[in-house]
Amino acid sequence: MTQRSITWILLFLLVILQGQLWIGRGSVPEVMQLQQQLTQQLDLNRQAQITNQRFSAELLDLKEGLEMVEERARREIGMVKANEIFVQLGR
Repeated sequence: MTQRSITWILLFLLVILQGQLWIGRGSVPEVMQLQQQLTQQLDLNRQAQITNQRFSAELLDLKEGLEMVEERARREIGMVKANEIFVQLGR
């Protein structure tokens, strides 16, 4: 093999490797897109975790006492106890 053919072979291999880096599987743009998707998914997971913690706290309140049930019934369906007068102030 001559020096010139070795140079062409190495140049060809360099072009193939650069093509893989920018276009192929695991390329730089694909990795950037996957990192962005990962960031979005982590944000969604954090939001879901906060919601789950809130629901867990509410569930614990519901299991432990009736005050939470009474408060929700008053707020959501306007429950009134016997001998009480319901007064609603305008907003």
